[in-house]
Amino acid sequence: MNRTIFCTFLKRDAEGQDFQYYPGDLGKRLFNEISKEAWGEWQKKQIILINEKKLNMMNLDARQLLEKYMKNFLFEGQDVHIEGHSPASE
Repeated sequence: MNRTIFCTFLKRDAEGQDFQYYPGDLGKRLFNEISKEAWGEWQKKQIILINEKKLNMMNLDARQLLEKYMKNFLFEGQDVHIEGHSPASE
């Protein structure tokens, strides 16, 4: 059975995630407030960020930077802008 939540990113009811993808309190917030669709949008942005900024996910600073971008994107409505990359090309 699908779980319906009010997605704070999409600003409407949508299908919730199947399980908590992220640990801790932030993970609980993501599970309760961010839909499957919105999480998919973030995953696209995340891949672009990792590749374009050459982030090493074994590095704590890189993971913290990515988490900051994630919070800004999903909860603050700030798009991810990467030099030389236009949103239309996604």
